[in-house]
Amino acid sequence: MTGRDPAVGRRTFVVGAGAALINGAAAQPAGAAPGLESAVVDGPLPGFYPALKDELTFPLAWGRSGVRDFRAWRRIARAKVEETLLVEPDGDGTPYGPEFSGRTETPSYTRELVTLALTRYEPVRGALLTPHGPGPFPAVLLLHDHGAKFDIGKEKLVRPWYDDTRLASAQAWADRYFSGRFVGDELARRGYVVLALDALGWADRGPLVYDQQQALASNLYNLGSSLAGLMAREDVRAARFLAGLDRVDRRRVAAVGFSMGAFRAWQTAALSDDIAAAASVCWMTGLKEMMVPGNNTLRGQSSYHMLHPGLARHLDFPDVASIAAPRPMLFFHGAQDPLFPADGVRVAHEKLRAVWRSRRAGERLHTRIWPDLGHVFTAPMQDDVFSWLDAVL
Repeated sequence: MTGRDPAVGRRTFVVGAGAALINGAAAQPAGAAPGLESAVVDGPLPGFYPALKDELTFPLAWGRSGVRDFRAWRRIARAKVEETLLVEPDGDGTPYGPEFSGRTETPSYTRELVTLALTRYEPVRGALLTPHGPGPFPAVLLLHDHGAKFDIGKEKLVRPWYDDTRLASAQAWADRYFSGRFVGDELARRGYVVLALDALGWADRGPLVYDQQQALASNLYNLGSSLAGLMAREDVRAARFLAGLDRVDRRRVAAVGFSMGAFRAWQTAALSDDIAAAASVCWMTGLKEMMVPGNNTLRGQSSYHMLHPGLARHLDFPDVASIAAPRPMLFFHGAQDPLFPADGVRVAHEKLRAVWRSRRAGERLHTRIWPDLGHVFTAPMQDDVFSWLDAVL
């Protein structure tokens, strides 16, 4: 989820469905020359931002680029995305070295913690749920949201049986966004192996402070790395780890996420051949339609988790997601969601449909706008996603 600024008193916000947007325009600076508009306007945006948006034509998009072979286009487009990540793939083949602990049983599945190396820099702890039975099972890489809430990460989606101090926070989050459910536990009960890990800054890898996000991103850039690129590379490695488990049918691995986790889900599907399908709830839009005064992205901070420098000169968000075509993909959106303007969602869905239709796979793309919902992943939405996964995996 795109994070909300906790310091509400410093600005005026329009609040809805668990998200807040800046309201109001920047004032003319003192001493500005008469007749000249401010060089920095709403957001803040540069006063010439409309010209910058007009220059974004996404020339590498499928159907716009000169590449006519779809497989060749996928290779070229994926290579361009990977170039902008600034984080090299794990070419030295760092062993995952998984260590398992905290094993407990429920009536229908086993819970355990797994600590593994997604990069050569540090180990990451995750929650791993396995249904009872012989297997191999279908599996879900479950990717957590942002939400400007850093004390919990994987715990937003998997009930933290291992940490009572996080349980109250996790349950409150589930009540607020997921109809009181832990999505990972629901999937495990339905017969899926589930892996949920913390992104840098959350839970065991934090907690980050909201106002530190830009500094963290800047420091990573100065170190020749990238906050968003690191998350992308880690998610791809996590998909490979999950697909390689003996208990998992590697041909039936999906990525599922809400909000920032939804962004991560379609991004992982675009960058990893280990993902057979992806379900993204409440994160898909056209970039130009998102870059408007008042949008949450304009505050910076949380946007750095999803910012790959220079990528917009080549591909829009739905263009990146289309690298995963013609694999099954699901995109849900709440019509009352203030983070993603309706026109941006419409533009993105139309682009996606055109790509899947071009592959004669229109039936594999499932898009739906829920008219009465905002930025949430409610029980009815979850049930639809679960049924869709059952059908496509």
